[in-house]
Amino acid sequence: MTQFKDLGLCAPILKALDAEGYATPTPIQSQSIPIVLTGRDLIGLAQTGTGKTAAFALPILQRLHQNRKHAGERACRTLVLAPTRELAVQIAESFRAYGKFLGLSTAVVFGGASMFKQKQALYRGVDIVVATPGRLLDHINQRSLRLDAVEILVLDEADHMLDMGFIHDLRKIATLVPKRRQSLFFSATMPAAIAELAAQFLSNPQQIAVAPVSSTAERVEQAVVHVDHAKKQDLLHALLGDRSISRALVFVRTKHGADRVLRKLESAGFAAETIHGNRNQGQRTRALDAFKKGRARVLVATEIAARGIDVDNVSHVINFDLPNVPEQYVHRIGRTARAGAGGSAVSFCAPDERAYLRDIESLTKQGVPVMETDFSLATPRPDERVHRPKGPAQRSLRKHRPERHHASDAHGKAHAKQGHGRSHARGDADRRGPKSERPQTRSSAQAGQRKRHD
Repeated sequence: MTQFKDLGLCAPILKALDAEGYATPTPIQSQSIPIVLTGRDLIGLAQTGTGKTAAFALPILQRLHQNRKHAGERACRTLVLAPTRELAVQIAESFRAYGKFLGLSTAVVFGGASMFKQKQALYRGVDIVVATPGRLLDHINQRSLRLDAVEILVLDEADHMLDMGFIHDLRKIATLVPKRRQSLFFSATMPAAIAELAAQFLSNPQQIAVAPVSSTAERVEQAVVHVDHAKKQDLLHALLGDRSISRALVFVRTKHGADRVLRKLESAGFAAETIHGNRNQGQRTRALDAFKKGRARVLVATEIAARGIDVDNVSHVINFDLPNVPEQYVHRIGRTARAGAGGSAVSFCAPDERAYLRDIESLTKQGVPVMETDFSLATPRPDERVHRPKGPAQRSLRKHRPERHHASDAHGKAHAKQGHGRSHARGDADRRGPKSERPQTRSSAQAGQRKRHD
């Protein structure tokens, strides 16, 4: 069996891995690390929860350590882009943990936090910057960061980063980094149309896929309950009455819906928190901390948590609302059964969500077993026609679309007060709420045609 020491990693990194309790690399790590060490571009595809962060962080740390030099003032040698602030923080923490004996510097920048403190961290130059795209461009525009010294560019959750909410920012960033660089894309899903966009940013990349693309984690026990919308909350309370559900992550499609589910859970006596784009950074940090430390048994979240949450021992993922983009299902249920543990995922499917269920089963190439409960509707026949939401249903989704105000600086707040309902800012998930909380189209062609205001 391959060990980390067999991958050519240096002694300080092996010492840090030993301190973290890591001895055996996952498949994505054992295949990616040797390729990244050679300096080649790479597309790495693996199920969520399989250690993709270490797959790029470990060889990057080794390369920076072997060729030590100062990036220069307001510059960095490695740039890692992430779609949400939670994921950015998590990646930065991993770099610091794995590189604790190397003496390399790491800074993390995202919206909703102090620009001044971030400028202080960037001023002398750093080895690694982990950032969300919008805040990164803010620093570039204010001349507190330049990208001409970047040697390695990483996109984590690349399918999401290259979707319509980020492609314009990424194209701007791509013009600012040197053409001679190493580019690494990692994700659990990579739809064909998105892969075509990725080709624009990579040079002769090697691609590895350690499991079927868009497949779900093998250790997740999945189930679906066909239930009326009006009974979903009662069903959730009934499920949480089972004390074997020790830590549950509940996904809701909209921010208002998440708040509504939280209020009813708290009224019923359940210890719960919520995390979504309308919560400020302090609220999101406190909610996540309470969930990690067990003070909250339930965390109600929007798609913001599908890619930025790494919490040990999440026993259950509950899809209160099915996602209208099937790839999100893979990311959601990947929050449980992590690091070799088991877990369960239960999805609530109302009659008007059956089309979403069909899309999920088509993507993952497997049926989701039906669970019968006291709240269950009759299981639809296999040949029953599925009606997709349209007309009033679509207008209902648009109703919950968040207004895109500036939220990362005082100018944005003043701009919003003047009545400008639509922001002229970039589409960063950490500043206007994550794109994945808004209705998404599945067509990248439509994504590319969508205009955004800068």
